[in-house]
Amino acid sequence: MPAEADELDYWSFIDVAIARAAATVPDVDVRAMRLVLSLYRASNALVYDMESSVHRPHGWSWAGFRVLFVLWLIGPLEAKRIAALAGMSRAAVSALVNTLERDEMVTRRRDGPDRRAVEVSLTGAGDAAIAAAFAEHNVRERMWASALDDAEVAQLTALLEKLMASPVAAAANRRR
Repeated sequence: MPAEADELDYWSFIDVAIARAAATVPDVDVRAMRLVLSLYRASNALVYDMESSVHRPHGWSWAGFRVLFVLWLIGPLEAKRIAALAGMSRAAVSALVNTLERDEMVTRRRDGPDRRAVEVSLTGAGDAAIAAAFAEHNVRERMWASALDDAEVAQLTALLEKLMASPVAAAANRRR
């Protein structure tokens, strides 16, 4: 193990990763590498914080929160629509709905002319739980956003929206 490895942390690892990759891989695009590593590590840190401080205490994961959040805002939906709006696979939503149904947060009912479609909706307990959890979630969002001023929040949001409007992001979202 290199001597400096003991001094690295989650964030400073990015500099080492970029330096070593650039020295090893010809024509590595360090700008793109820094962007993706930084975005990935920042989003993972944010999700870990939200999940451990808000969602696990309520009895669900970040993914469970996303399913409940979509249903809370939109209302009853088919699992495939929940998956699209939550940015998840249908299989993941199906597994989460099983758990959330067991915990009496959601219910399922057959829907549509052929009765094959399944509509998922919040229960009264699910609605109350997600409303309370979201209030805590938003406090945490505010804490994260407080590192930036209003103009920086607007700029970062605009840049992320631009990134997600790219053809690469659109293709990735279609694969779900």
